[in-house]
Amino acid sequence: MSDTNANAPNTFFIEVSGSGLPECDGLYVPSTALPTESESGTLSSLGYWNGRMAWDRSDGKSERSPALSYSNSYSSWRICRLDGHLAYDATFDVDMPPTDREWHVYKKGVAPAPKVVIHHYDPRELCPAPNVIFVLGGPGAGKGTMCELAESQLGWTHLSMGDLLRAEQAKGGETAAVIDQFITAGQLVPNEIMVRLLKDSMEWITRTTGKNNFLLDGFPRSLNNMEGWNEVFGREAEFPKMLYFECPYPVLEQRILGRAKYSGRSDDNVESMKSRFDTFKAQTLPTVEFFKSEGKCIEVDTSQDRRTVYALVVEQLAEFTDEEAAARPLTERAEILLGLRPWPKKDK
Repeated sequence: MSDTNANAPNTFFIEVSGSGLPECDGLYVPSTALPTESESGTLSSLGYWNGRMAWDRSDGKSERSPALSYSNSYSSWRICRLDGHLAYDATFDVDMPPTDREWHVYKKGVAPAPKVVIHHYDPRELCPAPNVIFVLGGPGAGKGTMCELAESQLGWTHLSMGDLLRAEQAKGGETAAVIDQFITAGQLVPNEIMVRLLKDSMEWITRTTGKNNFLLDGFPRSLNNMEGWNEVFGREAEFPKMLYFECPYPVLEQRILGRAKYSGRSDDNVESMKSRFDTFKAQTLPTVEFFKSEGKCIEVDTSQDRRTVYALVVEQLAEFTDEEAAARPLTERAEILLGLRPWPKKDK
């Protein structure tokens, strides 16, 4: 049996870390082992073993090639020691080494079992630049809803600055302490921290998922934020486009008060709404005007019904949206968000 001439090139890289046997940790690259018949009688091909992708250690120190591969006889993925003896295995019939399940310590291994991460790009090289679109709009303009739809239906990645800051706080550490200090004092978190979180998140997502399209929800909130962006990404880099969700204040107020009935958010009330809108006008609208002057701002009238607004968003993102993703049928969640079906009733 042969798997030659039937497989797409193996372009993935595997990172192994945290094992009780440090010699197993490190970067694994697509195998260059010559065609060989495996224990199950399968003839290997470049980058493959037993019909599935396989990898060698990037440092070439392992006596076994491939050093990370699938065994048909044992229906398991295996990582070997430098001397070629097997150290860790994962008995799952999946196409790629499992990253979300626990590996098993084999006879020649040492606990704990390692963590495995799949990279779509060689981590020794620079990560491809992200394709970014900024998303701004007043409170209640529909940023979150449209970004969620673009993520689930069109394959874009939705990053919220607030979510990233909260996640970093939850990790603890020096950066979390700085974030806590500024938020407690009612001050804006320094640009360098915010933009670095965005950059690191986008790079991690691109490397581990291959996705490169990002919607940045709620950034930049000020021209000062753009200074931070330029410092991290470089002043020579082209400005991203901006989607600006324009909506009259009375409509925003009506939406916020309607949302307050079920959102549970403490700021979904008239007083907070006015304060947030005044802050938006004072700090964020100048940023919108700047992007307009640069020909980089696309205005979307979100006072229209949700299906019309979503169609406009789809149109603006079409240039970079995967055609297969765009043709995907609406999920039940998407139909609810678009008002095509009612929200499920909560059990009393």
